Amino acid sequence: MRKKLALMLSAVMVTGALLAGCTSSTETATEAATEAATEAATEAAGEEAEAPEAEASVSGGMEGGTSLNFTTGGDQGTYYGFGGVIAGKIGETTSTTVTAITSGGSQANIEAMDMGDAQLGFVQSDVMAYAYNGTNLFEEYGKVDSFSTVAALYMEQVQIVTLDPEIKSVADLAGKNVSVGAAGSGVFYNAVDVLGAYGLNVETDINPTYQSFGDSAEALQDGKIDAAFVVAGAPTTAITSLAATKDVYLVSIDEEHMNALIEASPYYSPNTIPASAYGTEEDIQTVAVGAVVIANDDVSEADVYNFCYGVFENLDSITAAHAKGAELSLEYATSVTAVPYHPGAAKYFAEKGIEVPTK
Repeated sequence: MRKKLALMLSAVMVTGALLAGCTSSTETATEAATEAATEAATEAAGEEAEAPEAEASVSGGMEGGTSLNFTTGGDQGTYYGFGGVIAGKIGETTSTTVTAITSGGSQANIEAMDMGDAQLGFVQSDVMAYAYNGTNLFEEYGKVDSFSTVAALYMEQVQIVTLDPEIKSVADLAGKNVSVGAAGSGVFYNAVDVLGAYGLNVETDINPTYQSFGDSAEALQDGKIDAAFVVAGAPTTAITSLAATKDVYLVSIDEEHMNALIEASPYYSPNTIPASAYGTEEDIQTVAVGAVVIANDDVSEADVYNFCYGVFENLDSITAAHAKGAELSLEYATSVTAVPYHPGAAKYFAEKGIEVPTK
């Protein structure tokens, strides 16, 4: 805009000079030049005023940041979409550069970190606990405790999706073809837990398939499966895309079975998916786990501090870019108890007046 204004003013000066040469009155030329300059400045100011204002970002953090790989999830899940938004914001506002990459989900993210292929990762809170204690998904792989919590970001709902209006209860999944999540994800154990609460065995009482969110949506659309477990923040891209062309139904978990599930597996909490998420006829009652970011213990204090800074100092601009930003809060971020926090995260939260446990 300054360049345009300068050009306009240059043109005005030339005009003034020409006028001065063609008239006997220097005053007339000056007045003409002044009038033209005023019009040019007014026009330029008007164009600046019409330009839309972008959401302001807050820059700062610690010096000495490096480049980090951030494993997320499948390309049609919330992990990848939201992970890309926050990675971009951290790189934009701090000295740390974060690259969000697709992955097989929570278990795969922890294993990638354990092998040194990633420094940050999205994980479900239950899978994080499995790894840290060497149970369930990590019973065979072995205990992994070389990571720490960065922050809990939002809740991930257990979504049971179908195109069949006759499937009204989890019990109706008996004998059906059901996707129970990709290999290496935490969705499988969520399916095991929910089905178990209804007395169903994942291997013998349903016909399980092991598919990503995107593949599950495609299989539903093609009639190859009857239902799919999707554990992600609602609305989830894969389901939203399916709902654009098909009537989508979600299955609720009734109160009796929900209470039994939470008693047996206390890392779940009750949750409601609003009807507006996918245009269903009513709200869906289900359970949820936390979506947590973890970091390898050898990641620097500055980098993890900058992760927290880039996210929690820029809530408005992140929310403008992705709906999940509205769920971010310092209170929830600091609520993890299963795995201690990284020193860089503890430093940031301490500056906000919140103490979190560290190793």
